[in-house]
Amino acid sequence: MMKVLYLLNYAGKAGTERYVETLVRYLNHTRVDAYFAYNEGGLLVERLEELGVPCRRVEMRRRFDFKAAKELAALCREWGIDLVHCHYLREHYTALLAKQYNPHIRVVYTNHFVLANDAVTRLSNRWMDKRQDWMIAVCNKGKEQLIANGWSGERIQVIFNAVDPAVWAGDRESSTLRQELGLPGDRFVMLCASRFADDKGHKYLIDSVKRLTTITDVPFTLVLAGDGPLLEPVKEQVKALGLEDCVTFIGFRKDIKNLYKGSDLYVNSSRHEALSFLIIEAMAAGLPVIATDMGGNSDIVNPEAGCGLLVKYDDPVSMSDAMKRMLEDRAFLAQCRAGALRTVQEKFEIHKWVEQTYGVYQKALER
Repeated sequence: MMKVLYLLNYAGKAGTERYVETLVRYLNHTRVDAYFAYNEGGLLVERLEELGVPCRRVEMRRRFDFKAAKELAALCREWGIDLVHCHYLREHYTALLAKQYNPHIRVVYTNHFVLANDAVTRLSNRWMDKRQDWMIAVCNKGKEQLIANGWSGERIQVIFNAVDPAVWAGDRESSTLRQELGLPGDRFVMLCASRFADDKGHKYLIDSVKRLTTITDVPFTLVLAGDGPLLEPVKEQVKALGLEDCVTFIGFRKDIKNLYKGSDLYVNSSRHEALSFLIIEAMAAGLPVIATDMGGNSDIVNPEAGCGLLVKYDDPVSMSDAMKRMLEDRAFLAQCRAGALRTVQEKFEIHKWVEQTYGVYQKALER
């Protein structure tokens, strides 16, 4: 059985952590024996420990951290690790440096962003590339950006993030969201569950809702789930615009399926996305999607998929017009719902993703 160490700097509760947890759940004790190392602890450590995964802290202070690399190499030797799967540049460099202290290990890096690196980082990427075994980009634009950032394209494979449709199956009657919020069954509910951070676009999303109130008579509620540094400023914006009757904050929630099942539409307003788990989870739960035309969102929402609408980032007119269409054209909404469910089965189904990822592990070990 292949022994894989999943390496992550911060083991919190965002999409990358969900990626790691999902891989462990579907690969552990079937294809691999999973182990986990991290720098800063959080919810993911608790969840993996509950699954019986050995976890260990490795302090990683910077990209070129030779002390951390030696510690990681020793940990891999202690646990008999064959492959390290890492997810951010700091731990990626640490794992690549660890190979000089433990030549047995191989390294796979999943890139979860579509972001250009600065000139110094591009140069160091090219220097580190000779140590690299294999890379995964979660969207097509992600692969293009990795190559532009200095990595060798022949060792990069695009593997879309995925979900298990069976996990998200069910109907609205299973949700308690509307009862919790005192919303009638016929109220149109839009959900956004992004963390309140600058790149998630909440400010312009609220501006879009303000415009929506002037162009439709259909009653609606936008439910905002999550926490983050900009939560209070967004609450103040909602109050200043007089939107308290149609925008509701519910905080960070673990019952995300309950939220999907109580909603009619999922909204993504982000500036940066690679391939959002929240979007494909929402689709698997039967929700149409409005998403910004950024990063890998066009790999999910497009005319072929027929699951929703792409809008311009930071453009309240584009966003509110899309919302209006979803609110008022129920035939189109139903069409997008069917497209969402079909697309998940065809492109974002968990077992296909697991097979492809394990295939990359095998390629890395063969180098």
